[in-house]
Amino acid sequence: MNTTHKVTVGLEIHAELKTKSKMFCNCINNPHHDEANTNICPVCTAQPGTLPVVNKQAVENVLKVGKALGSSLAEFTEFDRKNYFYPDIPKAYQISQYQFPLVTGGQLAGVSITRIHLEEDTARNLHDQIEGSVVDFNRAGVPLMELVTDPVIHDSKTAATFAKELQLLLRTLGVSDANMEKGEMRVEANISISDSETLGTKVEVKNLNSFKSVELAIEYEILRHSELIKRGEQVIQETRGWDETKLRTFSQRVKETANDYRYFPDPDIPKYDLSSVVEFSNSRLNEKIPKLPNETRAEWSAYEINKDIIEVIISDAVLARLMTETLKELNNDAVAAKLAANYVSSDVQSLLSTGATLHSTAPKNLASLAKMLSSGELNSRVAKDILPKILVEGISLKQLVQELGLEQVSSPEELLLVAREIISENDNVVTEYKNGKEASLQFLLGQGMKKTKGKANPSVLRDVLVKEINN
Repeated sequence: MNTTHKVTVGLEIHAELKTKSKMFCNCINNPHHDEANTNICPVCTAQPGTLPVVNKQAVENVLKVGKALGSSLAEFTEFDRKNYFYPDIPKAYQISQYQFPLVTGGQLAGVSITRIHLEEDTARNLHDQIEGSVVDFNRAGVPLMELVTDPVIHDSKTAATFAKELQLLLRTLGVSDANMEKGEMRVEANISISDSETLGTKVEVKNLNSFKSVELAIEYEILRHSELIKRGEQVIQETRGWDETKLRTFSQRVKETANDYRYFPDPDIPKYDLSSVVEFSNSRLNEKIPKLPNETRAEWSAYEINKDIIEVIISDAVLARLMTETLKELNNDAVAAKLAANYVSSDVQSLLSTGATLHSTAPKNLASLAKMLSSGELNSRVAKDILPKILVEGISLKQLVQELGLEQVSSPEELLLVAREIISENDNVVTEYKNGKEASLQFLLGQGMKKTKGKANPSVLRDVLVKEINN
């Protein structure tokens, strides 16, 4: 978006963490349960006299994210009370972290990170269910990671790209499903514009639930700020929402400051010396960090796989796992690797979209298929037809090829007999080709593929046809 002012954006991103239980109690971590107020207990509904107990897995999940980002991990940490009142806050305060977050610093997609801390999610307000509004506490107390970037983003596209890359990282680490449409990952953008190096008045747009909304909301705010300044009016520091229908932001409330929240250490939760916890040591955490997206991109690019195809595959955990295991079977066969990637990003993706599940032998069978295609033993038409059988049903490729007689015919001697039959049956078309009509050769080639039921190697058959016609 064109503007004469300097645009500055910082992001705050919340992600619900994958754990068996909630952040401070033993309730099942399932905020999407169909029946409201099912996964609740005295702790997460804030009954008097209850005490919170910290979820160790949630802490480890955040530390793993910090490790993957090259951040500094805290040796000491504590939890704080963030005081504010909304119907979806059962205690009238949220247990969060303020002065001592679990993670500081780090970088992702060229954007530097301020901090990552751990807190509990709120309940969910439901409107128009009955007369008035009701509250579902299934989400109350779900472990919530909050990542805050430095204010170093200067355009909407960079902001959306960062959010996408974070979602991919969280899924790769297995710490969050981060589905934005389910509210498992929510983006808040802090936007300001200025005609100097001093930052302008910051406006926060909350709860953006798609990457497109992140871009559109930031662009809308940049334009709104610019127009206010042009008219000689001031930008007010406030919190705004995003209207998906009208594609515009709207004012919600004047923005609170840290002082308004009256943070103080939670007296019911002990302070933690994380350096003394064996599971949180560098060596233990490193063991649990899988290959990260950028490492995968670099490795697959060495096979000269198209960058767009790589992005399609790594953005889907099932496809990425299939491709990773298939490459192990291929033993650095670059030609077969590219063929496998093409099938994974197209045919396999379409297959999975129907609800199909891959068989455990899928990587081995896909590798065999790619090798047979690259060597000319099988043609692409046949490959597409048998893909569901070898990947979903788990039928051995070699067994299937033998039983159905699907081997590609690449012998010039065998195809010469086919070529002579086609030529004798299509005198007029042969004459047209001899007179310079190139399309006639394609027709003859098609006839040959029909005769061989798709088993002829097209390039070999083409060469044999041309040679025989010109004899």
